[in-house]
Amino acid sequence: MTARLIDGNALSRQIRAEVAERAAALTARGTTPGLAVIVVGDNPASAVYVRNKVKACQDNGLHSVMEAYPATMSEAELLARVEALNVDPTIHGILVQLPLPPHIDAHKVIETISPLKDVDGFHVASAGALMVGQEAFRPCTPYGCMKMLESIGCDPRGKHAVVIGRSNIVGKPMAMLLLAANATVTICHSATPDLAHHTRQADIIVAAVGRRNVLTADMVKPGAVVIDVGMNRNDEGKLCGDVDFAGVAEVAGAITPVPGGVGPMTITMLLVNTIEAAERAAG
Repeated sequence: MTARLIDGNALSRQIRAEVAERAAALTARGTTPGLAVIVVGDNPASAVYVRNKVKACQDNGLHSVMEAYPATMSEAELLARVEALNVDPTIHGILVQLPLPPHIDAHKVIETISPLKDVDGFHVASAGALMVGQEAFRPCTPYGCMKMLESIGCDPRGKHAVVIGRSNIVGKPMAMLLLAANATVTICHSATPDLAHHTRQADIIVAAVGRRNVLTADMVKPGAVVIDVGMNRNDEGKLCGDVDFAGVAEVAGAITPVPGGVGPMTITMLLVNTIEAAERAAG
């Protein structure tokens, strides 16, 4: 392996220590940062994510409330609960864990969350602010990716960045953040006819499609920085990303591993967004 490893666990520890300091300072002023996490149904993956988020809050001086509801919860009941949390002064961030049961409109739920407490950065107001370059909550995964680039001294200015994926959660906001950092951005997706043509020109590649080995060594320019957002399982059932790590690591200049790369940074930036929400509320 010749590529530099971008260690998400190490960077997370550093940022979480800063979060803990900010949380302690706020608490000393009478405001304990609070995050409410709502999970509906019994999706096993959601349960793991929620536990990790709650623990991360507790470990770093934030107050966290987890509310678990059965899959039979009605949309109206969930919306009412979100509206109640919107006006709760002890809660500064609201997160509704996706996916939701099919009878609940996830978009409607997200839009019910107050933009002031939208620490996931999924509200249309947050997306619009990102689009036009105004201050707002940035979606946690792309925000974490930008911090990882920053941690290795990779300034996107003037560089060609290729984002593989166009989801509202990662692909689109990732492109907007890179654009705001003065990169030239290409967005590729399932209808892109020759993906390798684009990735071979890239100084920065962000792979976020949820498909194994979408990026292989022959598709990467020597020295490029590769951020792997994917979360998949290989034939042995082990966690892996979207990137053929072993091959690409021989060509790239820097690369994130899976696990231990983007994953821990996503939760860390949720803590950062919650702290920012609490600081704004506290004036």
